[in-house]
Amino acid sequence: MLIDFLFRLLARLPLAWLHCLGGWAGWLVYACSPSYRRRLRANLALAVGEPPRALLRQAIAEAGRQALELPWIWLRPLDAVLAKVRAVHGLEVVEAARREGAGILFLAPHTGCFEVVGHYCTHAAGAPLVALYRPPRYRPLEPLMRAGRVRGQMTIAPADLAGVRQLLKTLRARGTVGVLPDQTPRAGEGVWADFFGRPAWTMTLGIRLSEVRDVRVIYTWAERLPGGRGYIMHFAPPEETYAGDLAERCAAMNRDIERVIRQCPQQYLWGYNRYKRPRRADDETAARIGAAPDGGRAGGAREAGK
Repeated sequence: MLIDFLFRLLARLPLAWLHCLGGWAGWLVYACSPSYRRRLRANLALAVGEPPRALLRQAIAEAGRQALELPWIWLRPLDAVLAKVRAVHGLEVVEAARREGAGILFLAPHTGCFEVVGHYCTHAAGAPLVALYRPPRYRPLEPLMRAGRVRGQMTIAPADLAGVRQLLKTLRARGTVGVLPDQTPRAGEGVWADFFGRPAWTMTLGIRLSEVRDVRVIYTWAERLPGGRGYIMHFAPPEETYAGDLAERCAAMNRDIERVIRQCPQQYLWGYNRYKRPRRADDETAARIGAAPDGGRAGGAREAGK
């Protein structure tokens, strides 16, 4: 299969070469896709205002690097991937949670190299990790994605009710779970909450899982170093108190995600359609932040709890 051959060929290249090619690829996509170009600029402007030219150029290139590093991350030996983590900030947060015997919920926004995060979290926590998994839209990528993620101590749970139950079971057993909290959920799986000042359909799963007894929430991201030198891992506890109704708690989570992104804004995936509206979303509900009901599907309204 062509995509398999291409990925295996790219995986043989040094990471520095892939990041160089990725920078050019980011600019190529930006130049050729008006819709992508408008979305990237609009989303970045929500976070920083009119973006400085240097930041915009970095964001365009970093998006391409994120894509071109995938073959290397998925298909290189796991030891080689973990060896690319050159420094770790905030590891004491993870160590404290393990000493307490608590479950750990790692929340990893689309910042930097989020494909490295899951594997390093298993290493940092010294325990297996179950990550929420949604198959890619381009189905020929799925075998490669699964091969890259399901190895070492990392396993995956499908983004459906059975997967939510698996995540809950893991946390209740004081295990380790990973979720990308800024994915746009399907209708019935979220609430409307502000994200950089604009209502975004926000998954409730992260908040629901955080409410399991004796669970510690830790935000994490892998900052991409220049020149293909590797990554810096970051761990940090929430700064917000997750209180109030479900919409208020999700809004607080979004503010924590914003803080993570602002630490390395050039490496957030601004081209991601974060503000898309799910099909069958209620018009009246969509107009009011926090009014969308949690339908209890894969978002976990009925399943998650203490």
